[in-house]
Amino acid sequence: MDGEDLLEFINGPSYEAEMVSIFSQIGCEDASLRDCITKALEKLTVDQGMPPSSDSWVMRNIVEPALESWDDQPVSQETFLEESKKVAKRVAQNLKEEPVIVAHSENTFDGSGIKRLLSNKFELDKLLNVGLENVPKDRNGKISKEYLRVVLDVVAPSVGLPQIGAVEQMDKVVADVLNRIDADDGKMIKEDEFTKLLTEIMGSIMLQLEGNPISVSSNSVVHEPLPSSLSLLQAST
Repeated sequence: MDGEDLLEFINGPSYEAEMVSIFSQIGCEDASLRDCITKALEKLTVDQGMPPSSDSWVMRNIVEPALESWDDQPVSQETFLEESKKVAKRVAQNLKEEPVIVAHSENTFDGSGIKRLLSNKFELDKLLNVGLENVPKDRNGKISKEYLRVVLDVVAPSVGLPQIGAVEQMDKVVADVLNRIDADDGKMIKEDEFTKLLTEIMGSIMLQLEGNPISVSSNSVVHEPLPSSLSLLQAST
């Protein structure tokens, strides 16, 4: 990303409408103009020519230099539109001087990882044993149902699921399944009942994902040098 796409967006017909929309979303009533513009830049996407400003390198080397010596003034929509455009042009200039490579990735959660595990009892038992290793038990060997969420998070990577908190749509699926079995009621249950419940939870998640797969895309800045073939590809885009 060398600033060309960002300049095209800035000078294009949709820029002002998009920035007005962003201004209304971020709420600048109590913020400084600098903070308001910073928040606005975070809302711009890779498709609009802006690398992820959540990346510390991008913030430090591309965004913050564009905001240096910026005089703060009362924030109005008119001022915001005028000043944010100047900053965005500086960001584009910084990208021209220090191009950024952004990798795009997509991941689909369709329950196939759970399905493979449930069809292999040996692997299932082995994974559940690993998940239960550090779970506390009472003197009778019983486990609180509250740990179902914890163990599910431990086994998640092995069945192609994200960790809890990583993907909002997946969190809703998991929460729905856990709520149906009252996972947070604190009831103490035997280990075999615990593993049975956990297996049922994974089965329910699998069925939901088979019916409604969840696709997630993300953009991340590549900090390592790319192979020459990829560098050439980057240069040609």
